[in-house]
Amino acid sequence: MAAASAGWIAAANVVNFAKLTDNNGMFTLACGVAVAIALYSFTLPNTPPKGDAGPVSASKLLGLDALKLFKDRSFAVFMFCSFLICIPLSFYFTWTGAFLSEMNVADYASKMTLGQVSEVGFLLLLPVLLPFLGAKRIMILGMAAWAVRFALFAYFHEQPTATWMVLGGILLHGMCYDFIFVMGRMYVDKAAGDSLRASAQGLHAVFTLGAGMFVGSWLSGVVAQYYTTDNVHDWKSIWLVPAIMSAVLIPIFLALFHEKSAEDTRA
Repeated sequence: MAAASAGWIAAANVVNFAKLTDNNGMFTLACGVAVAIALYSFTLPNTPPKGDAGPVSASKLLGLDALKLFKDRSFAVFMFCSFLICIPLSFYFTWTGAFLSEMNVADYASKMTLGQVSEVGFLLLLPVLLPFLGAKRIMILGMAAWAVRFALFAYFHEQPTATWMVLGGILLHGMCYDFIFVMGRMYVDKAAGDSLRASAQGLHAVFTLGAGMFVGSWLSGVVAQYYTTDNVHDWKSIWLVPAIMSAVLIPIFLALFHEKSAEDTRA
């Protein structure tokens, strides 16, 4: 996780300082790096996965073996909310760069990497908070962070000199991501147990990075198009949509999700 964050920070800063943020040079650079990595992979030693007992099947790869876990209402609520929270997540990844560019935020690509710095910090904080707050409260904090972040972006549009609002929204990325996705994976591990762990994690990925991001990418485009007139974005309205979606999930999750015991969610 930390290595991935470091790679994201490095890539964004290279793109920013090479002045590739507003042209297709970033794709040329990404293509070259991808080819280099592919060639380098041929030099790596042969390390086949250990695998598990039993044949590989499509149901295992898609996590369908874990569907039986939906008999637990809390697990079903968790998966449903995980799917829904990925929809506002897509708004952030799709439109933040364009938003900061139109707001004339200098070196915005580099400033966005503060989110990955925040990821590392909150990742280290997560095992400290978990025994005291439990999985449910941590995930609720993550949902609240999404709502606050988008609200900051929405009202920064009206006060473009209030730099703290946009930087604060970016710095919330660690809480948004770690408290929802990392905590979510930990909850899935505990809920599934050893026999279904791999399938459950695969199902969680299908719900979030698969279906959730797909619907979110589509909806973010529809919303942005609706609130754009003569190539002018109504950023306040665009950002308030994911802010409200994130906020609505909080009472649903609070009322319907229940942890079995403290031991089930202890890191």
